[in-house]
Amino acid sequence: MIETKIPRVRDFEVSGDGTAPAWSRTPWLAMPRVSGAAPYETRAKVVYSTKGLYLLVDCTDRLLSCSHRRDNDDIFQDDVVEVFLWPDESQTLYFEYEISPLNVELPILVANHAGKFHGWLPWHYEGERKTRHATAVRGGPPEPGATVAGWTAEMFIPFALFAGLGNTPPHPGAKWRANICRIDYDDREHPSHWVWAKGTGTNLHAFRRFGVLEFGTANDATVVAQD
Repeated sequence: MIETKIPRVRDFEVSGDGTAPAWSRTPWLAMPRVSGAAPYETRAKVVYSTKGLYLLVDCTDRLLSCSHRRDNDDIFQDDVVEVFLWPDESQTLYFEYEISPLNVELPILVANHAGKFHGWLPWHYEGERKTRHATAVRGGPPEPGATVAGWTAEMFIPFALFAGLGNTPPHPGAKWRANICRIDYDDREHPSHWVWAKGTGTNLHAFRRFGVLEFGTANDATVVAQD
């Protein structure tokens, strides 16, 4: 099982391009391709503050295979980054966050019982419970079908959004099961998948195969173990 220790940082604004100083002190996590033939690379960084979790995902690309979808649409049918967070292993509930290259989001709580699952949108999704997110496209315009060189997604997921789940908010030494994924649709019939916890393969909801995020202290970021 892959495991990484993530550092605690002070809160900062997300810009989409990963230029905040906190990111420069944090190593990249590898995300191997587990399906498809797209010749791209994907990598991620994760840090946290007392208020929430920050993630940065960098994707090389050539084509933005996106349509004009809006927040809470089925954005997983286009190019997308997906983050899965399972704070409490005694509950078969986990949080899924999706973001497209065009900065469109889908935040859902997933109830998964014996492989049967569905997502629930958050209630009172505002104030301290609201995510912050931004994307940056390089080498081309942020438009559906654009030719590009790549894109990055940066997001802040507040711990207040996890009210009702166990093991939240986390303290130094706490562990959450998690996965970070990317889907690219340059080939619609055979999309490519990249995942941090590669044991899930393309079954992104195989939550018992997620990796582990261990919450560390300031500047404490190390890969602890890997499959």
